[in-house]
Amino acid sequence: MFCDNNLSQALRASCARERVCGYNVKMHNWLLPEYIEDVLPAEAARLEHYRRQLLDLFRVHGYQYVMPPMMEYVESLLTGTGHDLDIATFKVVDQLTGRLMGLRADTTPQAARIDAHMLNHQGVSRLCYAGTVLRTQPDGLARTREPLQLGAELYGHAGIASDIEVQQLMIKALQLLGLNTLYLDLSHVAIFAALSHSAQLETHQEVALQAALQSKDIAQVKQLVAKLPQKSQQAFIGLTQLHGGREVLAQAREVLPETPEILDALRALEAVADQLSHAHVTVTFDLSELRGYHYHSGIVFAAYAKGYAGPLALGGRYDEVGAAFGRARPATGFSLDLRGALHALGPAIPEQAILAPAVDDPSLSDAIAALRAQGQIVVEALPALEVYPQEMNCDRTLAKVDGHWQVIALSAKTAS
Repeated sequence: MFCDNNLSQALRASCARERVCGYNVKMHNWLLPEYIEDVLPAEAARLEHYRRQLLDLFRVHGYQYVMPPMMEYVESLLTGTGHDLDIATFKVVDQLTGRLMGLRADTTPQAARIDAHMLNHQGVSRLCYAGTVLRTQPDGLARTREPLQLGAELYGHAGIASDIEVQQLMIKALQLLGLNTLYLDLSHVAIFAALSHSAQLETHQEVALQAALQSKDIAQVKQLVAKLPQKSQQAFIGLTQLHGGREVLAQAREVLPETPEILDALRALEAVADQLSHAHVTVTFDLSELRGYHYHSGIVFAAYAKGYAGPLALGGRYDEVGAAFGRARPATGFSLDLRGALHALGPAIPEQAILAPAVDDPSLSDAIAALRAQGQIVVEALPALEVYPQEMNCDRTLAKVDGHWQVIALSAKTAS
């Protein structure tokens, strides 16, 4: 899919000019599509290091690792997930069946399918995953169309205890990455749903108003609610102002109607904030945050940190997604893009290695094996080839001193 069809008109013209001039057009074969990039050794090593650590963290909390396929029929990937995921998904035609298939843009629907059909547990299921997803538009902090998504999902429990569990796990995951000054932003989609129901909004009105609230366009919100009853107008406009600390919940009780759904939602948000008060995270609220409104069904949350322009991780409750697979199950979870989360930490620093000379000596082989058993990186030089220690990230070498192989620093002359 990412081939000649995606070349811009300017690049086509450039290729044509080069053919005329006698240049080899193959010089362009190394180009990658926009927002798709290679991950080079130092960054790849850092990504893999943290991927393993995060999966180990999930494992000790009882989350079982699953590896869904990269490609599925679009019905499985998109049913019940809303319009946003549809337009984010690359689609291809299956040459075996003629059916439309999609390259996953999010792993959560796949995990829900696995819980509903492959495992079919009667009790609680905890699943985790780590893998690449593909998106039609660049997304996240790394501005890539190929995020490395890690996440954890909990199925089979409808109470806030499971929401709190996955939020605490998300906080631990981000802290493991070295992100200690965290902010957790909470909302609850039931508040907007209750307001929409009481105002008897048509579907197109609800969609337009949700989009205006999500984009924080107060002028557009006022325009869209202008013909609604006065109480509904005040509630929707008031929703745009309900963001900040714990005081937001008290303000919401004054501004919003006292319907059972809204009061339950506010109590749930308050209970979550109480439980997270000792998690070394600052809890805030934004009751006009409606990301994934047609996908989520309860509390939604996003994690932020100082120095990052966007959310590090996203999550929420999505009790209705399992119904698309014939088995509705309460569900809550979160996911993060590991490439994006590590993006603001600065460039990865290559691990330094030890250079072993090309010498036929059994004692050298023993010394190399002992160092590798300790987790040291040892690069063996090859016979009759010039050695470039810096290219191999070698800052030390093995040298025989008084009959024993020892690790010594490479001299400035040797390393240059």
